[in-house]
Amino acid sequence: MPLDFTKHFVAVPTEFKLRNNTGCSWKVTVKLMNGRVTLDQGWSTYATVHQIKIGYMMTFKLLTPDTLKVIIFDDEGIEVVNKCGKHDEAFAAKD
Repeated sequence: MPLDFTKHFVAVPTEFKLRNNTGCSWKVTVKLMNGRVTLDQGWSTYATVHQIKIGYMMTFKLLTPDTLKVIIFDDEGIEVVNKCGKHDEAFAAKD
């Protein structure tokens, strides 16, 4: 995450819920690495299930102190819509 983004937190949470454009939520842990805040456990599952590829762009909007809305755009700039489906229950966030 950009350092400018993390300035909005008194303390960066250790976990975020990522909510996509259809309302599905995923848990990911947050880790400090090389002075930057990164998404850690749960992120690779999220990226795989949502078929995020090199060249895709993502936007993150802070909804609550621990929830980010994520919108995925493909390499042509078209929004990718993913329905909630079967995924790794370990990382599915319960609302």
